[in-house]
Amino acid sequence: MTDYDNTNRGVLFKNDRKTKDTHPDYQGSIDVDGEEFWLSAWIKDGRKGKFMSLSIKPKEEQQEAAPDPAQRRSAPPPRQSGGSGGRGFDDMDDDIPFSPMAAGRSFLAM
Repeated sequence: MTDYDNTNRGVLFKNDRKTKDTHPDYQGSIDVDGEEFWLSAWIKDGRKGKFMSLSIKPKEEQQEAAPDPAQRRSAPPPRQSGGSGGRGFDDMDDDIPFSPMAAGRSFLAM
């Protein structure tokens, strides 16, 4: 079997998992100068007839955005720091300091 050079070539397949109008009608991949991208296409109606609207995203971007599920379960959530002194959300007071209600005033009195 011969290996093909797929540089600067792509492919689209009908999206059989489309559940919303915003989901692409076609999905696939494309190689541009040796870099891989995800390719999405929507069929649209225009003044001159139907056309395809395209979108590409780097493949690395989507892989980084969706980490391995095993890593997601084992890693603890990052600690959020709030306010001055580096206190976390767990250490914050219940009163909201900027709330007119916390100062004993109502919204109507202002």
